Parts: sequence; structure tokens; C-alpha cells
Amino acid sequence: MLQSMGQRRVTGSDEDPRVAELRTAVSRLRRELAAHPVEFADRGIAEDELAALAAMADGGTPEIPRLRRSLLLVAGAIGSVSALAPGLAGVRGAVETFGETGGR
Repeated sequence: MLQSMGQRRVTGSDEDPRVAELRTAVSRLRRELAAHPVEFADRGIAEDELAALAAMADGGTPEIPRLRRSLLLVAGAIGSVSALAPGLAGVRGAVETFGETGGR
């Protein structure tokens, strides 16, 4: 498998570092969302899509269109919750590492 410049394999592992970054970012945002005390209308959507993102990361290299769709749904659901903005930015950054090609 070819690697983009700046990407490296985790020592002793064949896991794509982008997938590891995605898994970490999604896990962090899921914890932050679970700890967030305020209910909001689209919380369930955010939780469902974060679970989908976690499943994609656990399954190996995810499909980019599906990643982007989930990111848009999560952003739309929690984008106005300022306390969750740093975690959302982390997930967005992790999704962006997959670029425009790959998947499917």
C-alpha cells in the first residue's frame, strides 16, 4: 500500500495512521458529547453518526464519501454547541487526512 508524504505506519502495526487518528478523534468527541450536560434536539443524530464513524474506523480504511457524509451530519447536529467545537474540529481534521481519493 502506498503512503502519502508525511504519513507513517504505527510501529509494529499495519494500521493506517489516518485510521488511528480518526478512531482517537471520534472516541474523544463521543466522550465529550456523553459528558455534555445540556440536551439538544439533534443529539441522537450526532451520537448515531459518531457510532457509525467509530465502526468505519474499526473496519479499516473507510469509504471517503461515507466519512464525509457522517462528518456533515455530526457538524450539523452539534456545530452550534461551542463546548464541543474543539472535538468536532479534531474529527474534521481526521476525516480531511483521507483526502479526495481512496475508499470504495
